Amino acid sequence: MNYSLRILNKKPADRALQSSGLFFLFFFFVSWVLNAQVTASIDSTSIKIGEQITYSIEVKTDTTSLVVFPEGQSFSPLEMIESYETDTLKQNDKYNLIKKYGLTQFDSGAYTIPPQKIVVGNKTFLTDSLKVEVRNILVDSTKQGLYDIKPIIEVQKPASQWWKYLLVVLLVLGIIAGLLYWFLWRKKPLTEEEQNALLPPYDRAKLALKKLEESPYLKHDEYKEYYSELTLIIRKYLDEKVYDHSMESTTDELISRLRLLKEGNQIDLNQETIKNIESILKRADLVKFAKSKPDSALAELDRKTIDVEIDHVKEVLPEPSEEEKLLDEKYKEALKQKEKRKKIVITIAVSIAILILTYVGFGFKYGFRYVKDTIVGNSSLELLEGNWVISDYGVPPITISTPQVLKRMLPEQPKEAVSEQAQITMFGFGSLKEQISIVVSTSKVTLQGEQKVDLNEVVEKNIKTWENSKVENILVQKEKFVTPNGAEGLKTYGTADFPIGTSGNDKTNGNYIILAFNSNNVIQEVIISWLENDVYANDMAIRILNSVELIKPKE
Repeated sequence: MNYSLRILNKKPADRALQSSGLFFLFFFFVSWVLNAQVTASIDSTSIKIGEQITYSIEVKTDTTSLVVFPEGQSFSPLEMIESYETDTLKQNDKYNLIKKYGLTQFDSGAYTIPPQKIVVGNKTFLTDSLKVEVRNILVDSTKQGLYDIKPIIEVQKPASQWWKYLLVVLLVLGIIAGLLYWFLWRKKPLTEEEQNALLPPYDRAKLALKKLEESPYLKHDEYKEYYSELTLIIRKYLDEKVYDHSMESTTDELISRLRLLKEGNQIDLNQETIKNIESILKRADLVKFAKSKPDSALAELDRKTIDVEIDHVKEVLPEPSEEEKLLDEKYKEALKQKEKRKKIVITIAVSIAILILTYVGFGFKYGFRYVKDTIVGNSSLELLEGNWVISDYGVPPITISTPQVLKRMLPEQPKEAVSEQAQITMFGFGSLKEQISIVVSTSKVTLQGEQKVDLNEVVEKNIKTWENSKVENILVQKEKFVTPNGAEGLKTYGTADFPIGTSGNDKTNGNYIILAFNSNNVIQEVIISWLENDVYANDMAIRILNSVELIKPKE
């Protein structure tokens, strides 16, 4: 207790000196207990812009301790360009580990490399911070001429694979066209029956009688089949040339009709021809229905009789007039046109059915709106499915994936988020009036005294700028945001009514996201806005948001 009082009664300088001494003794004791020593150094404290310095961390520890060195971009505001292999030297029962990093900076100024965390066993050590001066490269304009900045060169996009999709489409269309041609339009070789059907009735009847003569019906006593063929031949011929109901008429009805035609002088058939046809038809009825079995010689004679009577019928038939022949030709031409129209209708119907089935199939799999926009075309869909670009913007860099390369922008007015003195670099794509807008900005600010960066104030400045640009009904929500590589920042998101059209008086619903980060007095922002009625813009915003990476800010 007395000791504590003595410390409190000492002068401030003495108390500070004694506290420093106690801290040194404590640190020495801990280092002695852990049996580990950690030191950091750089090979140069002053470099030119872009020149490399070597940052070394030396750890002395026993052979049983596990040592973990810093990884990633933990040297901000300097950028690590290379991490070298660890050198290991063994001295008795101890290890001397040396880890080196190549660092650089592309802006002039005085920088401080922050303390680095090294884990030895289950204990953590922090190195000393080190100061580095980055000098400008002096150029003597009297010896070295100055030149204008080179213009932006348009880079040709990588060749797309559209031709592969075109080949697939052409292949499918070719297969469909081939099937339609083969089964519908192709002039197929005629079968024997089809060739016979094209013959005139007389020639067709004669050819059928000859085939019946060569048939094995009579040899196998198949009289029913024989007489069925025979009566079919004569009935077909009469049906086409004399009486068009011969096929469905009974024998008595057909013979009565033939006699009536003769009496009306419509056809000059003799009585013997009618009698012979009647006799053979009645005999055929007995064979077919009464199971009568005539002699084979009589059956052969009946066939010859029908052959002769067909000749007699042909002789008494009047020759068709020229008008009848013309009508017949027109009828045949009409039949051809009808058949052609039928093929065209079938082809169109099949094509439409295939297109509808294809649309429905892809619609169920990918969504009907996506299929429609793919066929008709949609600028947002083309951006979403195009060749995206992953690039770094600003210093320190913000890594982000975007549908197109962001172009450098000139800020309309300085962002006074923290101080009047700020250096701003901005890159962007699109505008608030378009389907999607992307802005990436980096602001280097100078703090006055104990002033600190307030990310909420940074976001408010952006929202006020939007209000000045006629954005209305801005709803704001905020939450913590962590990038995939562990950098923490503020995420502000919500909805708003964005202006559209040239006047900006018309409004449409939209969404926005503002990411704000702060590291060593450097404010980094990613601002995304998109219209609500565009589902593809929403997908793009999510993809962009998930791609943001930057240096993790130090505590």
